[in-house]
Amino acid sequence: MSKWGDRLKKVEQLAQSFQLHPLTTPYKPRLWPCQPSSIWKLFPRQSLAIGFAQSCKEVVHVFALEKEKAPQGQRIYLVTSYSELWHYYRTYTQSLMHCYEVIPQGAVCKLYFDLEFHKPSNKGLDGKSMVSMLIQYVCDKLMEVYGIECSAKNVLNLDSSTEEKFSRHLIFILQNAAFKDNIHVGRFIHAILQPILNKAKSGSHLDKGRNSLAESNETSGTHVDAERKPAIADMKAESPQTKRRKQEERDLSFLLVKNKDGQDSFFVDLGVYTKNRNFRLYKSSKVGKNAAFTVSEDNEFIAKPKKGISAEESVFLASLVCSVSFTGQKILTWDIPETSGPKSSAPHCPQESSSHPGTFSGCQSSPYQEVDNFVLTLVRKDGIQGSIRRWNYFASDQLLVYDIAKYRWCENARRFHKSNNIMIVVDLKEEVWCQKCHDPDCRNFRSSSYPLPPEISVSYILTLDDEDQAYLMDDAGNFEPSQAQNQAPQSSTCPVEQSPGEWGDERDDQVYLESLNNYEQNSEEISDQLLFTCVADFDSQ
Repeated sequence: MSKWGDRLKKVEQLAQSFQLHPLTTPYKPRLWPCQPSSIWKLFPRQSLAIGFAQSCKEVVHVFALEKEKAPQGQRIYLVTSYSELWHYYRTYTQSLMHCYEVIPQGAVCKLYFDLEFHKPSNKGLDGKSMVSMLIQYVCDKLMEVYGIECSAKNVLNLDSSTEEKFSRHLIFILQNAAFKDNIHVGRFIHAILQPILNKAKSGSHLDKGRNSLAESNETSGTHVDAERKPAIADMKAESPQTKRRKQEERDLSFLLVKNKDGQDSFFVDLGVYTKNRNFRLYKSSKVGKNAAFTVSEDNEFIAKPKKGISAEESVFLASLVCSVSFTGQKILTWDIPETSGPKSSAPHCPQESSSHPGTFSGCQSSPYQEVDNFVLTLVRKDGIQGSIRRWNYFASDQLLVYDIAKYRWCENARRFHKSNNIMIVVDLKEEVWCQKCHDPDCRNFRSSSYPLPPEISVSYILTLDDEDQAYLMDDAGNFEPSQAQNQAPQSSTCPVEQSPGEWGDERDDQVYLESLNNYEQNSEEISDQLLFTCVADFDSQ
C-alpha cells in the first residue's frame, strides 16, 4: 500500500506541475472554406504585433485586448482578420469582451468622435440633443469644406453610458470618402471647433450654453444681458468673419461641460487622434466595467448587409474606423502649411517646394520609408525629377497609393500625359506594384504588376515565428503565457540535451505502447490487477 501511496503522490505532483506549466497547443482556428486563411497570433507589445501584421501575406489587422485581473493598463495585442475576429468575438464573450481596434499610423480612416461627460456634474444637460447638434454641425462643415453631403443617417451612433457617465462613439460612414489618416481627422476637428476652443482657453465661461441647452438655443433671440450690450452695439463695426466666429461660439457653447471635479471640460475628447490609437470596439467594455458599446436608441444609421454577412456583423464592420476600401475613395486632408505668418489650416496638401526636387510635396513620408525611396526611383528617370505629391495607406487592403508629381508616363498610352498625373499603387500583401492614372481615358486602366525588390519586401525585412508569441489562446478562449516565455535561453551552438525525467526513457515508452497494442488486439480488456503489477515492476527496476 505504501508503493501505491507513493505513486498517487507522484501523480498529484505531476498534475500540479502541469497546472502551473500547461502544455497549451498553438491556437489554429478554422472557419468556413470560403473564409481567408486563419491567422490568430498574440503579442506582448504593440510594435511586435504591427510588425507581424505588416509581414503577413494575408490581410490582417491589429487589436488590443485587456485581460481581467491583469495589471492596470496592460494589454495583449492580437493579429487576425476582421472575419476571424468577429467569428470568435461572438463565441468568447468573456475573454474578448475588452477589445480595441488599433488605428495604424498613416492608415486611411473614417471620421470618428469620442464623446463623454460626468452626469452628476452636469445636471440638466441633454446628451442626446448635444449629440444631435454636433452631428448636424459636422455635416454642415463637411459640405462647406469638402462638398460632401451627409446627415445623421450616415453616422453610426454607439452608446456605453452609465448612471454616472454619458458616453458615445460616433463613426461617420461617408459616401466614397475618407480621411488620409486620423491625424488629419484630428486637425479637421480642431479646426471646425476652433471658435469654442479659443473661448474655452481664454478662460471665459459660456454659462448660458453650458448649463442649459434651451438657453443655448435662445442666444439667437432678442434677450441680451447687460454685459453683452456693449458688444452688440459694436456689431456694425465688426467684419463678417468676426461676426461668424462669434456666432459659432454661441452655436457651439453646448460643448462646454464640467468634469467630476467641477472643472471646465469639453464634450469632445480631442486626445483620440494619435498614432496607433486604441479605439474601443462595438460590444466591448473597459476592463472592470460592464458598459459595452451598443447601438444607441437615437441611432439613425442602418447597415446594409452584404451577401453572407449578418446584420449584426455589418454593424461591427461599420464601426471599425479603418475598414475603408481603396476603390473609389475621395481622400480628405487637412494640412497646416508652413509659413512665416500665423498658422492656419487648409483642407489640402501644400504644393511641392521647388527648392527640394524629388522629395515629398510638404507631406510627411509614409510609415514605409524603404518603399517611398523605391517609388522615387521609378519616377526619376531620363533626367525627369518626379516626386511624390502625397501618399495614402489603405489598411483594409494593405495598399500604399502614391500620387506622383512631375512624372506623367502612362503605360497604357505609351507616352507622357500632357496634364494628368499618374499613381503608383504598391500592394504590400502581394509585394508587387503597378501604375494607375488620373486621366479620364485611362481611369479603368491598371498596368501589369511588377515585383518589389527583395530588399524592401516586408516579408524579407520582418520575419517572426511562433516563439515570438508571449501568449497563446486555448480552445476555451483563455489567454495563457506561452511555454517559450518560461523557458531559459539555450545556446544556439550547443543545445542542452534534456534528461529522460520523470516520465522514463522515450524509447521504453514506445516499446510499452507497442506491447500494449499487441495485447489489446488479442484480448478484450486489461485487468486493473495486471496494470498494477506492471507499474510495480516498472518502479522496482
